Amino acid sequence: MSKVAKRSVSAIEIAIGLEKGSLCPVNLVEETFANIKSSDPSIFTVLLEERALREAHASKQRRNEGRLLSLWDGIPIAWKDLFDIKDRVTTAGSVVLKSNAPATCDADVVANATQAGLISIGCLNMTEFAYSGLGLNPHFGTPKNPHGTGPTRIPGGSSSGCGVAVARGLVPLAIGSDTGGSIRIPAALNGVVGYKGSSIAFPKGGVFHLSKTLDTFGPLAADVKSCIGAAKVLNGQAVAMPKPTAISQLKFFIPTNVVFEDAQDAVIENFEASVRALEAAGATVTRGVCTEFDQIRTLTAEHGYLVGPEALDLHWDLVHSAKAADMDQRVLERILDAGDLSARDLIVILRTRARLIKENRRDLGNQIILYPTTPITAPKLEPLEQDDELYQRMNKLILRNPGFGNFLDWCGVALPNGVDRNQMPTSILLSMLGGYESDLLSAALAVESVLSRANDYL
Repeated sequence: MSKVAKRSVSAIEIAIGLEKGSLCPVNLVEETFANIKSSDPSIFTVLLEERALREAHASKQRRNEGRLLSLWDGIPIAWKDLFDIKDRVTTAGSVVLKSNAPATCDADVVANATQAGLISIGCLNMTEFAYSGLGLNPHFGTPKNPHGTGPTRIPGGSSSGCGVAVARGLVPLAIGSDTGGSIRIPAALNGVVGYKGSSIAFPKGGVFHLSKTLDTFGPLAADVKSCIGAAKVLNGQAVAMPKPTAISQLKFFIPTNVVFEDAQDAVIENFEASVRALEAAGATVTRGVCTEFDQIRTLTAEHGYLVGPEALDLHWDLVHSAKAADMDQRVLERILDAGDLSARDLIVILRTRARLIKENRRDLGNQIILYPTTPITAPKLEPLEQDDELYQRMNKLILRNPGFGNFLDWCGVALPNGVDRNQMPTSILLSMLGGYESDLLSAALAVESVLSRANDYL
């Protein structure tokens, strides 16, 4: 494993700077906008300069008067463009929604962050309607992965702007959604940390959904502590850090089926090096077949994906209107493909999912599922823009590993764990049952520390 080049900025470090007075909220916001404007213009869909400066001046005054809203008062934050921002049309990475009415209030998580004094910088680019794991967007452009040598690589999606904005150090916190990997994939491909909660981990009001059953949310950041703090803020809670779980108390289960298929050598090599480091530190690691993975794969082959009919239902009027011609045609095609599923297909999918979640909760317990976040590093952008068949094949492959966690309603943390020969990041995924979010994050703190000592990648 080689070191991941780190450009991202820790929210924890910014909080310390603000507390000590070495950082000023207003100067910080002004510098943030200057950096954004000199960077890749495809990362943000809109900048909230007037709002951010107003919030920064208010934060500065609160600091001067000693009446902070939270320990993170004054920290910049950016939002995937599917969270409502008051008085703005939520575009969800699309141009066909521009005639919609502006949001009348902030999304729940945005409101909670504002009440904690965080400063909303802007809305981040994404795959249209969040329906792809690659991150391409023909409307606003595709954010460029900041890593690697040679041709431009994809950012991963659908929270593409989130991953790139954090990796480039433009903002310390970016909040995304994850329906089949859309936080963990861009985190993995851009060499940052990504955390998604289970289906009940965060409030969902004011969000443009893809699948109301599978949609989950969470932060991308430079480190696990920043993700933990962000999770507290998004839930309207005080920022507090748990202690890392002792490595000797952690039990990891590595599936031997499905998740390593078609994996690149560097991904496997870096994964095994990470496992050796965890074992050397005292962790218990077992390997075996995860039967749910094979059953999920058979289910989708025979009956399709759950996200399909839910996305079709949500966007039915739009995709059957003249506006459909202005959509990303690859996204449109995926949405319309669900029309081939029968009512029985959907019933079988839902019934089987409920059974598998129940069985998985019984069998997994407090173990941590461990495997590569994605089986490949970020592929080159240009071939995917030109070749529809390659696009569909790569999209399916890159969504495969993280997608199991959404279907089984797990929470998950993606951690960078090295690079390949082209200096593209690889990532390791820790997952636990939904409801074990606190345990997962405490474990992730410990794992991050072990990998950092073992490889100095942070």
